[in-house]
Amino acid sequence: MDRHLYLFGGGPPFTKNMAKQFTQISLKLNQPVSILFVERDGWEQYMPKYTQALEELGLNDFYFLPLPTTPIKEVIQCLTHSSGIIIGGGNTNLYADYIVESTISNKIKECYERGIPVAGFSAGALISPELCIISPKDNEWNEFQQRKGIGLISETVIAVHFSQWDDEDHLRKAASKYSHYKNYGIDEETGLYFLNGCLEDMDGNSVYRLEKGILLKIH
Repeated sequence: MDRHLYLFGGGPPFTKNMAKQFTQISLKLNQPVSILFVERDGWEQYMPKYTQALEELGLNDFYFLPLPTTPIKEVIQCLTHSSGIIIGGGNTNLYADYIVESTISNKIKECYERGIPVAGFSAGALISPELCIISPKDNEWNEFQQRKGIGLISETVIAVHFSQWDDEDHLRKAASKYSHYKNYGIDEETGLYFLNGCLEDMDGNSVYRLEKGILLKIH
């Protein structure tokens, strides 16, 4: 079974080509798409940013799963009957707390292994690899942090909001610390598509990679 992962460097919406790919895969499975996100005031008004591009392509059924207020048992049940999983953006440490450090993480991985497409936006992208690397600009302690991730791809480190946060130094530190890992700096409104754990496609704005200490623009 092919495994599909979409990592976005900023918040929603999906980029055009990746919305099309995600929708085509999900429609074959004929189940709702689950959207996992850390709850905040006014979240109902924000959900169309995730759904509109998909609805325009024919996906119309969604489970909205605010965390931590949705019981884990209900989240697991919804994920089990989903044709796609979207992990939202926000406070990366809270996403790691509520998803990675719970049984939700195992269920997402199980669904992913069964061919259910998974898309992560910003914080959702950061927690998707086996290592979640958090920028000093993304936590209240202003420090480089690393935490366990869900583990959907291995030996890969990413930085999000890359150009917008001017986060080259952060990517350099991550790439130096994990020198045998692939590294990517992803701009906002930009997505990477991994097929079976390997980078297959890029869409949107710019993507960067460090090679032998040199920052290269690869998209």
